[in-house]
Amino acid sequence: MASIDKKGMLHGTAGSVIYREYRGKNIIQGKAKAFRQTEKTIRSATEFGLSSSAAAVIRTAFEPAYFFKDGTAVYRSTQMVYRSLLNNVSGEKGKRDLHDGDLSLLQGMDFNANSKLHEVLQMSHTVSKSADGLVSVTLGSLNTQTGIKRPRNLSGVYMKHRIRLMLVAFNFREEYYENLGFKDIDLEGYQTIDGQVVTFTEKVPEDCLALVSMSLMLYSFVSHTNESILLNNKEFSPCAIIGTFKSKKPSEYPLGEVNRQRSNYPDREEKVKEMFYKGNFLMLGLDSRLGKLAPVSINTVKSKQVPPDASPGKRVSFKKN
Repeated sequence: MASIDKKGMLHGTAGSVIYREYRGKNIIQGKAKAFRQTEKTIRSATEFGLSSSAAAVIRTAFEPAYFFKDGTAVYRSTQMVYRSLLNNVSGEKGKRDLHDGDLSLLQGMDFNANSKLHEVLQMSHTVSKSADGLVSVTLGSLNTQTGIKRPRNLSGVYMKHRIRLMLVAFNFREEYYENLGFKDIDLEGYQTIDGQVVTFTEKVPEDCLALVSMSLMLYSFVSHTNESILLNNKEFSPCAIIGTFKSKKPSEYPLGEVNRQRSNYPDREEKVKEMFYKGNFLMLGLDSRLGKLAPVSINTVKSKQVPPDASPGKRVSFKKN
């Protein structure tokens, strides 16, 4: 039953319509209708939930690189992970994860669409991984005066520019990720630097997939206190994934709840971070959800409507009751 408050706003339900208030406005919406899920929709929902959870882990792991994400970063990153899964043709839908996906589709994923990295930083780069698991980033030359697009009213003459490269390894099947380090390149004011190769010293574990990010930070320098103040904000915080590597020997799919112990990773205990990831839980419960589906009858014509001797090409008549 709907009612009117002192402000003249409607609240409650009237038939199939729901009335509610939002920011001083009356919102009218229809009641949600129950629908019957099919195997296809259950599998798709499982993969989308898995993608959402995996994307959240990636965003958390790279927070020290991007600082400020834009309002659509959650949706955008989830969609890119989802497409990565969909482009895997070998795995069973609903029982595959990012280790199975096409990681190349994560290349260029911007954490802040308000300042896309390729638009702000005109600097070529390529990423490679050696047979020993060491990741290297080859950077082109850069003129900070012409190669960096700064926000309006900010001069780069007395500004500090920091280019950060960050490497993170992920093992979604054992539910942990590991920050393998970051490299900062600091530049003062207007200057030109030659191309260079930056190599991370930590090897990527064979059971992990790896992602590399590049970000740009701007700092203003306060001479009398000898301090640098970060100028990045939600409108300017360029950071994107520039390199992806599949796991060389991925772990097996878990057969039950993952019980990860730091002691299982000698010499890496402090670096291994537990991820809040629901993908394994969703995959493990898929069979149970599919088993709850009611059998679907494909015979939609009542038996009394079709004579027993009906066959293709034979003329028959239907008697009226």
